[in-house]
Amino acid sequence: MEPLTFDSRDIGQTEEFLSKAYAKMRIGSDVDRPRTWISRQVMGPVSIDELQLEYAMSYDVNPLGKVCLCTVESGSIVQQVAGGEQDVFGPGDAVLFAPPDRPYAGEIRRSHYNIIMFDAALLQQVADTLPGRRPEPVRLLGHRPVSAATGRHLQRTIAYLRDDVLGNPELAGEPLVVSTAAQLLAASVLAALPSNAGTEATAVDRHDAHPQTLRRAIAFIDENADTPLGVDEIATAARVSARALQYAFHRHLNITPLGHLRQVRLARAHDELKTGDPAETTVAATAARWGFFHPGRFALSYKAVYGCVPSETLNASAEPPQR
Repeated sequence: MEPLTFDSRDIGQTEEFLSKAYAKMRIGSDVDRPRTWISRQVMGPVSIDELQLEYAMSYDVNPLGKVCLCTVESGSIVQQVAGGEQDVFGPGDAVLFAPPDRPYAGEIRRSHYNIIMFDAALLQQVADTLPGRRPEPVRLLGHRPVSAATGRHLQRTIAYLRDDVLGNPELAGEPLVVSTAAQLLAASVLAALPSNAGTEATAVDRHDAHPQTLRRAIAFIDENADTPLGVDEIATAARVSARALQYAFHRHLNITPLGHLRQVRLARAHDELKTGDPAETTVAATAARWGFFHPGRFALSYKAVYGCVPSETLNASAEPPQR
């Protein structure tokens, strides 16, 4: 997916553009010269599109092949997936707009909304980190959040990625930030929407969750903490399943693999701040380089471990040694 902008009042041109940007579709309008405006931002495997339609657009779309979420700012959207029941989305809603493998149709009524798309493999990667995950492909089983609280959290996550990460070129250009932010989005989706991502222990996973597995995983993390890592990569290096890896960390360290990775990266950021030159090094850049894309949360995590804020460590590195 590439960044894009589009602004047109030609319905034929709009249909052609939408078919290329999303999936093959047929659209209609209730007015002459209907205006469609779209802006896409891209963060690794995730795209976040802002759309404004100044008319009622009917649509009939082929399967997208991606997970597609929608948050509505104004107006309304009438949606029907593969002949199922019709639903109406309005301001404040955050929903699964369409499953990856099913066609959908409906009408967008003079709306300002966001479309968030990513590959379903990202959900699988995050789901596989759950202890005892059943060995089956993860599937989303409904389009509305399981509770108002999880829906609000999903909306906040999307808004944060759109406004604070993608809105900051320095953060959006850091590979670890992109990897961590994409995993955060997938985790928020699994927490908000009903799915089959349950957990169930297996005898093989328990057997493989031994200290040797842990040692191999920790060594791999230590050597590769400066690169984008997911549970799958760590499990492959440890020569076990993702579930066995999760069990090993929980059993022996009472932490998740990604939690340990975060600790290692925090330590690397600490080392960088200790030796950095305040004239050339910034806390924000160091945090982003090690995958911490929220400065406030980075400062809190840092102080909890090191007893001071990051800037104090950095500034102390420039002070002359006391006699």
